[in-house]
Amino acid sequence: MRLRGTACVTACMVLAAAMGCTNGEAAAPEKSEPAATRTERPATATTPTPEPPDPVSLPGLIAREHTGSGLRLGAVRMRTGAYTQYAVTYEANGLTISGLMNVPEGEGPFPALVLAHGYIDPAVYTTGRGLAREQDLLARNGYVVLHTDYRNHAGSDDDPDNDVTLRLGYTEDVIAAVKALRGAGRPEIDGNRIGLLGRSMGGGVVYNALVVAPGLVDAAVVHAPVSSRPEENIDRFQRPDGDPVVAEIEAAHGTPEQNPDFWREVSPVTYADRVTEPLLIQHGTADATCPLKWSERTAAAFEAAGKDVRLVKQPGEGHTFYARWRASMDATMDFFGRHLR
Repeated sequence: MRLRGTACVTACMVLAAAMGCTNGEAAAPEKSEPAATRTERPATATTPTPEPPDPVSLPGLIAREHTGSGLRLGAVRMRTGAYTQYAVTYEANGLTISGLMNVPEGEGPFPALVLAHGYIDPAVYTTGRGLAREQDLLARNGYVVLHTDYRNHAGSDDDPDNDVTLRLGYTEDVIAAVKALRGAGRPEIDGNRIGLLGRSMGGGVVYNALVVAPGLVDAAVVHAPVSSRPEENIDRFQRPDGDPVVAEIEAAHGTPEQNPDFWREVSPVTYADRVTEPLLIQHGTADATCPLKWSERTAAAFEAAGKDVRLVKQPGEGHTFYARWRASMDATMDFFGRHLR
């Protein structure tokens, strides 16, 4: 077979390489080392260093060391025959967070609950606002109740990036509140019996806390929670009002279509397998603010991951429980009573 042009040149080069020739000349035979002096040269395998997780993600929060300390009781805000209410502050990953704490009368130590409130515009929010009914009833039933204000609220320190970082700082504040209670060394607080209660947006905060810090608490309850998929919350609550933060979020992180990995990593259902605590979800069947289907999907995801989750549907209730509020609280206290023994 005859080779012409470049094919001939290529064939010659391949043949020369195979015969150890350079520029058409025979290469000198390679000298081999004597067996006595020959040493094995270890193969150099490089293991790629994994990239650190995006700090604006649940893996980013999981990788972070969370601190919570310095629980300080300030002025007495109210005294009842059942409990005393104090203004409090605590430290959360370097920020000072304000809140309220109800301490039952009588001999402790008492089990403790951290309450995570729903969305209230920080510009009008006042300390302890959002779960006043729950604070009162739970304290009257023998729980120390710490209601966190979150960063950027009331007397808490500011975190100017919190809205663009999808308010993940609120999750840090709740985790730190539990740690501050546990490390307070106060005789009225039983640091070995602590639960979480979140409402609406605070329900989403509780989901995140369970994922980020499994084993932190003994049980959790959420009432009328937001979606466990942040993009659904943005589409329902922020985008229709033209909230300029939406454009900032998408400029920084992309849309769900442009950057699906980012949005997957800020959803707690992505990491449902990490949760170790029993969870009670209560949702009204007539909730026009947070659709019931959000809780149905979240409960299904936790169940699929083999988690201890129960969804209770309150018939006819809207977003703010009224007619069945006491029934919902009886279910909540029964749940905590069984798991915070």
